[in-house]
Amino acid sequence: MTDLDDYDRRLLRELQRDGQQTVAQLAAKVGLSASPCWRRIDRLEREGVIRGRVAVVDRRKVGLSAHIFAQVRLNAHGRANLDEFAAAIRGFPEVLDAYVLMGTTDFMLRIVARDIDAYERFFFDKLSRLAGVQEITSTVALSEIKSTAELPI
Repeated sequence: MTDLDDYDRRLLRELQRDGQQTVAQLAAKVGLSASPCWRRIDRLEREGVIRGRVAVVDRRKVGLSAHIFAQVRLNAHGRANLDEFAAAIRGFPEVLDAYVLMGTTDFMLRIVARDIDAYERFFFDKLSRLAGVQEITSTVALSEIKSTAELPI
């Protein structure tokens, strides 16, 4: 864990809210001058605290209306099996998030698709064909109540 002071936390909160702010704007909001503000941002990037800056795209407005959560159980639980499955799903652009779980399910995937027909093709043509997949339980989200990448810093 990286040691963060109050200025770092304020900078991170501001960048999470709007990553397009200029250094001058950020500096004014957190109470620093531009040079120390820039140095802090640079340090946070070098230390991997800030992993990147992206635009948050509304999936519906780009034609991805289906939002699915898939729980995947593998038939073997060795490190090689988990690593092989993880490597395969990293290559699927439909999979936005993937987590290794403890319990009765091995992986939880968050998937987007154009519609349910597109998800069905993904399910049968890609996901279910992966080596070691024993069971997949899909849950379709009806609506999105909250979606954020903003961490409570």
